[in-house]
Amino acid sequence: MYFICGADGCRLENAKLSRSLFTQNLGSVLAVAFSPDGTRLAIADNEGIIYVWQVANSELELTLEGHTDWIWSIAWSPDGSTIASGGGDKNVQIWDVSTGKCLQVLQGHSNRISSLAWSPRGNIIASGSSDRTIKLWDVKTGKCLKTLIADRPYEGMNITGVTGLTAAQKLTLKALGAVDSKF
Repeated sequence: MYFICGADGCRLENAKLSRSLFTQNLGSVLAVAFSPDGTRLAIADNEGIIYVWQVANSELELTLEGHTDWIWSIAWSPDGSTIASGGGDKNVQIWDVSTGKCLQVLQGHSNRISSLAWSPRGNIIASGSSDRTIKLWDVKTGKCLKTLIADRPYEGMNITGVTGLTAAQKLTLKALGAVDSKF
């Protein structure tokens, strides 16, 4: 069995089964995630809305609204009680699936969030961003526990006073991590 989403809607298919899963049109589907037990499907769109569907009966269970931009990633907690979402508004939002309420808004990225993952115990969530960082968050407190930053190729290289480089070359090296005290 597999799930297909396109401009004409979404459906669950296998060799013997083909049926429409949704009764409404969605915006552009940017992220999908099955609940850990496989009974529900969360779908995020370009309007900042998450739809939670019951797979067995094709009914919309819940609509989660709170993001102000596209949602690029969603992930279920290991116990299936919460969903994390992140996107263009640079925030991670943690949702209670039983009530539909937003439990936490985690702020700290400087660019869109493109990926999310829960720790196996469900107490930490990792968010990956186009700002080139991964942040580890305590789900209960909402505090950022750690920020991981990938080194750039010329990280820390001092180019102060270097001759023979054009201004454009110096700017490129700085974008790749070099430092110049003159700028």
